[in-house]
Amino acid sequence: MPALEAYRRELPYSYAPGVFPSMEAMLKRPELVRRLLISAKGQESEGVQKLCALAEKNHIRVEIADKALSRISGKENCFAAVVFEKHPAPFNDGDHIVLHHISDAGNLGTILRAALGFGYFNIAIIRPATDVYDPKVVRASMGAIFSLHVKEYDDFESYRAEYPDHYPYPFMLDGSVMMDDAVSAAQYPCALIFGNEGAGLPAEFAELGQPVRIPHSSAIDSLNLSVAAAIGMYAFRRKEP
Repeated sequence: MPALEAYRRELPYSYAPGVFPSMEAMLKRPELVRRLLISAKGQESEGVQKLCALAEKNHIRVEIADKALSRISGKENCFAAVVFEKHPAPFNDGDHIVLHHISDAGNLGTILRAALGFGYFNIAIIRPATDVYDPKVVRASMGAIFSLHVKEYDDFESYRAEYPDHYPYPFMLDGSVMMDDAVSAAQYPCALIFGNEGAGLPAEFAELGQPVRIPHSSAIDSLNLSVAAAIGMYAFRRKEP
């Protein structure tokens, strides 16, 4: 087997560090998994043993690789990781989450997990953006990425040309209405659009669909992006017929 490289965007594969993300990969997309890496210290743990049983069932190579695990995870106590092929997938029916120039791996992974929890399976990422296959994102998603359809686009116009029928709801201040008002008149299928952690969405997004504002007290200037996305997803999902 070829030696594993430190992760970079250009590689055709990535890593899912941690027992739970590895388990999600094994259960949801075993055809993508190429190797299971385990720690010598964790061989007797219940989670690692379950992973090894799944690897045997699916004819996946198992390697004891403590140094590689430490390098991949940045931690000394990572007991397992899978090596998986990257898997861009076409969208299925349903609403969309659009992430415009998101830059933080932790935020992206957390949003992916929230999206799965609230039943949003189609995620559009507008570049430039953090790499959705970065192991930090995969781990922060707790393996949710293996249940989602994720596509990257060079610009928002490319996404919009492909899906013109999804009514856009950009979350921003300019021209916005309060979220409850937007939800009460919501049109489906919809595209909930969230911007960069610092800059938010460009002003021209105010001309798209219905801009939405999440109300909060004056004690803070804004909500964390992943928190705002989770609130928006929950609100729009409650209303959907």
